[in-house]
This record gives sequence, structure tokens and C-alpha cells, in this order.
Amino acid sequence: MRRLRMLQDGAYYHVVARANRKFMILGTPRMKELFQNVITRAKTKYCFRIENFCIMGNHFHFIIQPGPGESLSRIMQWILSRFATAFNKASGYTGHVWGERFFSQILHRLRDFLHVFTYIDNNPVMAGLVYEAEDWQYGGLRQAREGNYAVVDRLPAWLVCWFPRHQQFLLV
Repeated sequence: MRRLRMLQDGAYYHVVARANRKFMILGTPRMKELFQNVITRAKTKYCFRIENFCIMGNHFHFIIQPGPGESLSRIMQWILSRFATAFNKASGYTGHVWGERFFSQILHRLRDFLHVFTYIDNNPVMAGLVYEAEDWQYGGLRQAREGNYAVVDRLPAWLVCWFPRHQQFLLV
């Protein structure tokens, strides 16, 4: 029996979903962009904020905050299923795209939020894909720097002060 997902109104969540069999479903720019388009469409259907994100080859990370009355599970189910359908159609595949159900953890404390925010920024650096976090094209830091707020939302002013190295990119 699966464990119940911890949910809390107004909470920020660290969410991760991995591809089935660690297949590189997000390995090409085309698929990363397709995934971003699905997220953008989800934002027109559901009320939620993405404070930071990173799309890697076989998984992604979000810091997401569902809006009042929204369900994290429903938002993620929509994103994952819409992408799976589009991926299978574009690739000529059938069957499962995502592995086990998505991971989610409530970020209870500011320290947790800051740690996960930085971890997400540094994910492509740790993987050896870029030298600096802001160089990763498929992450919140780079997109905020470029003024692209289709996926990532502008950080609230109270949060900007915690990222002095990146203030020039994150100002509201």
C-alpha cells in the first residue's frame, strides 16, 4: 500500500519526477521545450506558482506552490499525463513514460526552501552539463535572467534578499 502524500494549503513543495527506466525522455532541446510548453498550458488551467525549476535529461525538479483550493496531485497528474501523451506521439512510442509516482516534499522552513532552491539551480552544474548555474537554459535562474516568466514565476521581494549572488536576475 502506498504512503499518503503529505499536503498542506499554501505550502511550497519540492517535486521531482523521473522517467521510466531512467530513459532520457527530456534529453533533447525539443523535448525540454515540449515539457515547458505543457507546464505553460497547465498554468492556464490551474492556479500555481513555480518558484524554481530545472529540466534534466531523465528527470525534473520544481519548487511549486499550488494556489488556494488547488491540488498538487491534480496539477502534477495533468502535467505528467499531457507530456507523456505528447512525448509518445512525437516519438512514435506507446506505454509508460514516467517511472514511479512523483516525489513531493513540503518545504516547511525557509532553510529548507533555500537549500532546495540552490540545489535545483546547481543540478546541471553537479551533472557537469554547465560551469555556472545561470548557463543552464532549462532552469529557472536562466529564464528569470532573460525575463522569461512563462514557466518560472517572479520571486517575491522578500525572497530576493536570500539570493544576493543572483539578485540582478531575480528582482521583481
